[in-house]
Amino acid sequence: MRIFYLLAALLLTCQVGHAQSGPSKANYQMAARFSPKKLEKLIFTTSLDPHWLKQTDRFWYMYESSNGKNWYIVDPATKSKQAIFNTDQLAAAITMVVRDPFDAQHLPLENLKFTPDEKNVQFEVKSTIDQVKKDRIDKKAADSLEKKTFYFQYNLATRKLTELKDYEKPKQKPRWASISPDQKFVVFAKEHNLYWMDRANYEKALKNEKDSTIVETKFTTDGVENYTYGDNSGETNVEREKNRKNRKPAYIMWSPDSKYFIMTRTDARKVKDLWVLHNTAAGRPALETYKYHMPGEKEAPIRELLLFNFADKTSKKISSTAFKDQEISVWPAPAKQSSRDDEFRASLWHGNNQKVYFTRTSRDLKKIDVLVLDVPSGTVKPLIEERFNTYVEVSRVGLVNGGNELIHWSERDGWGHFYLYDGNGKFKNQITSGSYHCEEIIGIDDKARVLYFTANGRETKEDPYYLHLYRINFDGSGLKLLNSGNFDHQVSMSDSRKFFVNNSSRVNTVPKTALYNQNGKKVMDLETADLSRLLATPYKFPEPFTVKADDGITDLYGVMYKPFDFDSTKKYPVIEYVYPGPQTEAVNKAFGRSMDRMDRLAQLGFIVVTVGNRGGHPARSKWYHTYGYGNLRDYGLADKKATLEQLADRHPFIDLSRVGITGHSGGGFMSTAAMLVYPDFFKVAVSGAGNHENSIYNRWWSEKHHGVKEVISAKGDTTFQYAIEKNADLAKNLKGNLLLVTGDVDNNVHPANTIRMADALIKANKRFDFILMPGQRHGFGNMTEYFFWMMGDYFSKHLLGDYSQTVDLTEMNREVELTNKKPQSARAAEPEAE
Repeated sequence: MRIFYLLAALLLTCQVGHAQSGPSKANYQMAARFSPKKLEKLIFTTSLDPHWLKQTDRFWYMYESSNGKNWYIVDPATKSKQAIFNTDQLAAAITMVVRDPFDAQHLPLENLKFTPDEKNVQFEVKSTIDQVKKDRIDKKAADSLEKKTFYFQYNLATRKLTELKDYEKPKQKPRWASISPDQKFVVFAKEHNLYWMDRANYEKALKNEKDSTIVETKFTTDGVENYTYGDNSGETNVEREKNRKNRKPAYIMWSPDSKYFIMTRTDARKVKDLWVLHNTAAGRPALETYKYHMPGEKEAPIRELLLFNFADKTSKKISSTAFKDQEISVWPAPAKQSSRDDEFRASLWHGNNQKVYFTRTSRDLKKIDVLVLDVPSGTVKPLIEERFNTYVEVSRVGLVNGGNELIHWSERDGWGHFYLYDGNGKFKNQITSGSYHCEEIIGIDDKARVLYFTANGRETKEDPYYLHLYRINFDGSGLKLLNSGNFDHQVSMSDSRKFFVNNSSRVNTVPKTALYNQNGKKVMDLETADLSRLLATPYKFPEPFTVKADDGITDLYGVMYKPFDFDSTKKYPVIEYVYPGPQTEAVNKAFGRSMDRMDRLAQLGFIVVTVGNRGGHPARSKWYHTYGYGNLRDYGLADKKATLEQLADRHPFIDLSRVGITGHSGGGFMSTAAMLVYPDFFKVAVSGAGNHENSIYNRWWSEKHHGVKEVISAKGDTTFQYAIEKNADLAKNLKGNLLLVTGDVDNNVHPANTIRMADALIKANKRFDFILMPGQRHGFGNMTEYFFWMMGDYFSKHLLGDYSQTVDLTEMNREVELTNKKPQSARAAEPEAE
């Protein structure tokens, strides 16, 4: 009898142990419930986007909830918020005119804007009525019909709605047109040269670009292919030849008075070609040839700064060369908040009619100069020099009183801070200081000599990545936090700098929006995001955490995502979603609607973890940011491993014998590297569009973050040397299951990165899996949903042991309406990008 009880006890123990090992079947149904399209119907406005008006500090915004859309006007001076419309009355009035039915919850108002006097609101409504396009050129074309659009004006005082029967909607500016600030002239590129036309001919082109009566005048004559004044990127060779005589954009910036414009022209004739093949093009596969400078290559593009006198129709090449293979970057002028709804916004240079501010950067990125161009004379004056042993970064200088003083951002003391200079580049004083990171200039009050800026890492007892708004006097005194609260904050400040709208949330809180004045006093609450429909599902907020890096000293910050039907008695496989940086980390700080790679993946039956790593993000110290300099393949891996080990110590539900890792782009590179550097720890990886060989990735990212050695010979000749470790070098180490994925026309991270990785694995006699996404660029585009399920399948098979998937993707197929109609979406779901 004792033996029987002992056997029964052992059997029960085995059964309990098996139950705790985690689900054996992936929960595809739960993952399908939180697709991007379904989330559109569960998550509405999470961040208010204020449209500031010009005459006062008033602003309007649209707020969408599960009850539909509403539009509000806010007057900070009177602390008032009013609905712009009575939506019931408006729906009835629109229905009377359009004769299509509308109600208050379904008002498809488009292109809402205030009239210049700010007393009326204009908008448009698309009807179900078919009409012939007014400006159709080919009367037999299949798309000759369009839905009739009705235009309305609504008076705020009288609440009267008027149909604008004879309204002519302004034509959308073509991509090729660079319009002068006075709107009298248009500059563009054609057959590699610059051209211009006047307003009258531009109006003709808006109606019909092929109008033979259009008068356009050539501005330059020396443009040739790859030493052009225009842009034809993204075209196949066939398309390029077909569009050869079409107008193309010329990336120029105007002086405020419209008398001059400036551009950076690139001589790429010696830069080597790269190709992608459009296998899914109609007819024959089409070749796309483009210039692509790889790390260490001597055939670098040559930048030229050109200043054009539009009145005289002359140009001048500006002498600004200081470094071999240098980069030149002209800053655009900061846009006013109140100009966002303008029909026309000129592309202006940063400066005034006499001055243009720009930078030149050495190829090794260890030297950057801030310069000013004197427009009348064409002479360049260096203002500020930045030198560092790793790469240097700067931001657009802030201009005080038109440039009499400059506010410059620098990491020279190991943290990002602001410094005050006079207009001639003489240092005056450091404005901000301390162990925190200043991010961006939000506003400059010339008279009060106050700087408004965002920063992170200053407030204790909160995630150092949370962004806040501050004000400080130019002399460094009077530093004040303006939006306190243990949240990530995003702000929009009025042009007068008297008020700002503050959006705040964490990954585990409901987003809220409030209005504050320039001293940080709350004026009024505006909205709280409506997550009622989301929270009525099994959805659970993720959990932020803090761990130590592999050095045992550095704090790392991450987020853990659990299945919504989480059972603490079970053991779950764990997957890390990674991006190594150094320009960003794949760790959310605020609540967001993008869930594919975290929340949604977890629903299949995994714990999903995102965490930073030393060398991952610029928003901390310069030491943290550049930790991986010179070791770009391996620098972040030890921290990813150490994170999971610490989390497993805290949480017995994490099964460290079943560890997966995934990422895209740099994350694709990192996830494969993890499988090869720690093959006994990481067991499964899905690597999307990875730059597995940074020696064939673009020069700017690779040389910047890994480093390139500048070598100057005894004769004074300068060359550059680049060497980096590749994932392929470790192919022999693979032990687990690896899925490699790439788009076949990825002209960012070339498919050769993934194909060479596959080649190395084949030569090492390794089994692995490979998916080629036909016709897709770097982000996988309209195949993003397909990729999610392929990724989910792979982890479900190799971490859960679930091989029940059939050939049909049921989760996608059951969402397709079998009506032969094109699918429509209220909000287009776009893939996440790094």
